Amino acid sequence: MGLTIDRSSFTEEEYVHAGSRLRENLSALKRLLDRPGFGVGEPSLGAELEMCIVGPDGEALPVNKEIMAASSDPNLQLELDRFNLEYNLSPVMTAGQPFAAMERELTAALKELAILAHPFDGRIVPIGILPTLQTDQLQLGWMTDLPRYHALNAGIKRMRQESFHIRIDGEEPLEAEFDACAVEGANTSFQVHLRVDPDRFADCYNAAQLTPPLVLAVAATSPVLLGHSLWDETRLALFKQAVDTRRHKHAWRRMARVPFGHGWVRSGAYELFAESCHLYPILMPVCDDADNVSIVEGGGIPPLSELRLQQGTIWNWNRPVYDPADGGNLRIEFRSLPSGPTPVDMMANAAFHVGLTIGMSHRVDALLPAFPFRYADYNFYRSAQSSLDAELLWPSLKETSPREIGASDLCRVMLPVADEGLAEIGVDEFERDRLLGIVRDRLDTGITPARWQRETLHDMGDIPRDIAMRHLVEVYLDRINDYRPVTEW
Repeated sequence: MGLTIDRSSFTEEEYVHAGSRLRENLSALKRLLDRPGFGVGEPSLGAELEMCIVGPDGEALPVNKEIMAASSDPNLQLELDRFNLEYNLSPVMTAGQPFAAMERELTAALKELAILAHPFDGRIVPIGILPTLQTDQLQLGWMTDLPRYHALNAGIKRMRQESFHIRIDGEEPLEAEFDACAVEGANTSFQVHLRVDPDRFADCYNAAQLTPPLVLAVAATSPVLLGHSLWDETRLALFKQAVDTRRHKHAWRRMARVPFGHGWVRSGAYELFAESCHLYPILMPVCDDADNVSIVEGGGIPPLSELRLQQGTIWNWNRPVYDPADGGNLRIEFRSLPSGPTPVDMMANAAFHVGLTIGMSHRVDALLPAFPFRYADYNFYRSAQSSLDAELLWPSLKETSPREIGASDLCRVMLPVADEGLAEIGVDEFERDRLLGIVRDRLDTGITPARWQRETLHDMGDIPRDIAMRHLVEVYLDRINDYRPVTEW
């Protein structure tokens, strides 16, 4: 988040000071983005994998600190709940076979984590939402005991001033109450970062906003929460509600802190950071004393710590990222991709998303007049609900726009665009064919991670739901340990 969080309570004066610091950060960023050559460089990729820890019974096991203590890997991090861990992959250049490099590192990390978890009777599960989760495992007592998480929870509750009520429609609608944002720990994601030159940021970001429904259609992996059959990618509905700071009793409500977006980007990255500063109250008013404007005026790269912390508490599904390291750069963080099932599945999802973003970035500006932003928002949630069965809207310059098209058909049409985008950033042909071939296999077979889970549960018949969920986790673990894509299960 850019700053160390060592406490969870703050004074009103600290909130006022943090607001002033945030505006100073924004001014420095504007000057920096106006600097010729800032952030220009070869495209690269990075990623973070969130995962669950389960015990012998397939249920959540709260031993993340114990596993962390047994590890010497600096890329391993604690996550929100005590059954969550996160692994940060090393950045790679996009030329050559970047996804194969990430796949090798991720596979090795998962094998090492399995060894570390074994003495605690634990097993590692990359999965969007763990099917065996229970309501009492998503309460405050299960939150990882770190100051930054307590500060996050306190900041959300300070604004929300009510319990965390979750309501999600679906085949078996769910309503539940929680006492903390620990409920968000039910979600685990595979978050991919793509470095983008500042002068290409608007087109790439708009393309990244247009195309997630296609990726979700083939990648959905979260059909069950608390024993209820819900959306194919239930994470999206849960996350938005789990960290919502808005008060429902008010006649008007602020923007959700998990937004799909507020409109197409018109000029560049600055407007997205400005939205974060102006539209969202500060959750954690932690500040440093860097003179960011003077640093920029002196030719340096400012830390912008308060801005980065603010960004870390606004969870856009495609999030703009400023990084001061190595001369500074801008990235797009793709946050809608789910964790799991296997490393190669996750790489196929990432390749499809990145390829579509780059491939559509040269077309998107011409398409935007034919596609108001609300249609992109509509598509995002329709795809999360129904994945390959979703009926999506798509822009057209040859007829009245938009036109309606099935998600599966649209994905098939857009595969060559993804291939074109990957080729543009130097991904070699073998890598492109291998990963996009996995996407094509899902379209041909109709098998996605979510559909595999639904079909596996259906095949169990009318056994008690809790037993079915435990069995589902066991079969899932058995399959992912073979490291084959879900279409070969």
